[in-house]
Amino acid sequence: MALYLEHFGLDEPPFRITPHTDFFFEGAERGATLEALAYAVLHDEGIVKVSGEVGSGKTMLCRMLMERLPQDVETIYLATPSLAQDEILHAIADELELKLSERRTVALRELQQHLIDLYGAGRRVVILIDEAHVMPEDTLEQVRLLSNLESSRHKLLQIVLFGQPELDATLAKPSLRQLRDRVTHSFRMRPLAEPEVARYLAFRMRAAGYRGPDVFSVRAAKLLARASGGLTRRINILADKSLLAAYSDAAHAITERHVKAAVADSEFAATSGRPAIRGPVLAAAGLALGIALGVGLQWFLTAPPSREVQAAPAPAPKPALDELESELDLQEALESAVAMDAEAPAPAEPRLSAIQRQRLAAYGASGYKLLAERLAATSELLERAPDERYALELFVTDKAEPARMERFLTRARDMVPIAELFVIPLAGEERNRMRVIYGTFASEREALDAERRLPPKYQRAFRLAPRRFDELRGEM
Repeated sequence: MALYLEHFGLDEPPFRITPHTDFFFEGAERGATLEALAYAVLHDEGIVKVSGEVGSGKTMLCRMLMERLPQDVETIYLATPSLAQDEILHAIADELELKLSERRTVALRELQQHLIDLYGAGRRVVILIDEAHVMPEDTLEQVRLLSNLESSRHKLLQIVLFGQPELDATLAKPSLRQLRDRVTHSFRMRPLAEPEVARYLAFRMRAAGYRGPDVFSVRAAKLLARASGGLTRRINILADKSLLAAYSDAAHAITERHVKAAVADSEFAATSGRPAIRGPVLAAAGLALGIALGVGLQWFLTAPPSREVQAAPAPAPKPALDELESELDLQEALESAVAMDAEAPAPAEPRLSAIQRQRLAAYGASGYKLLAERLAATSELLERAPDERYALELFVTDKAEPARMERFLTRARDMVPIAELFVIPLAGEERNRMRVIYGTFASEREALDAERRLPPKYQRAFRLAPRRFDELRGEM
């Protein structure tokens, strides 16, 4: 049990590295990938492949798929795919509580007949093979043969391969062309981008029961994103260590110093394909010593620097972590310069009337941080957006109490960029009537293109429609 739970008001550890489906992050296209994967499994008859780097979230996606599939689907999860050609048959049979003959050709016929019986009873079978990149080629060939099992009209098995990018290289071999041709859908788990890492951290904290303001500062989240390379397993490791460092400091906010200590204490930082991020030795010592003094635990550190290095008169090379910070400072300076350069001058004539400004100001968002921020951003947008530009209307609701809208925005920031969501109080008898819009676009076509990129969940739930800003202002 994490030592910092009570300190941060958590119900459970938020950054465990073992997959926990309650902590599935639907942002960064994860939710859309899961829905597309489930659809492919249930409506297609080819092999499905999911690839991604170590720690990118493949196993979590696999567990979520198992939960998402309906009850009439028998799921067989193979976590040890380094099985021999004959062993994989018997591993599948064991999951189906079926005893097969030792002869391979007979065993295949027996398995086919059992699958036909299951299909006749209204049940389907899906095999999920984790770590498929380590499968021997002859076992992969057996997978191809399994994908051929069919009744007179339907395939009897659906197979999903989860693996590292080496799986793509393996399937590219000429000897596996027949198997490669049976892969009808391929999905790739990409690392999280910097803004997505910040949303991921906030989501995991709240999923674990945290109810306060964001714990990770903007710069701390950026530094953590760089150090982790956007891989969720590394994010979890660094975030957990950062919380421990803050706990040992009796702090309730994670700063760059806490992330630096976490990075220096993580072995993968020195072996990553990205620039090594070791940080000062004192940072690791500070984290370990702080926890040892604070909670009575002893952490064992790596060997100290040699005497020769300590006595060397020449200045030590600049640590990679310092280079990372310099890069971070440079990027923020550039972003600030671009933002300043991009700021349009205030319009000569205000676009909102006094009554419309009053309506925006009168909506009771006090005490609701996200809602207050989005109302302020909406006011600024409505003042400057030209009449001919478009936004994408998500929905209009009469149930727009501040607490309800704050909950919507909290969930929404894990689905779409929160900076692209705007909330407009509307005219009418209802006091809490609200329109929610997304983005700003130069044309109706651009707005419709953005609609197609929204999460499928939003496309199903909302009545999406492009709206001109002159219309939006006119209906306030």
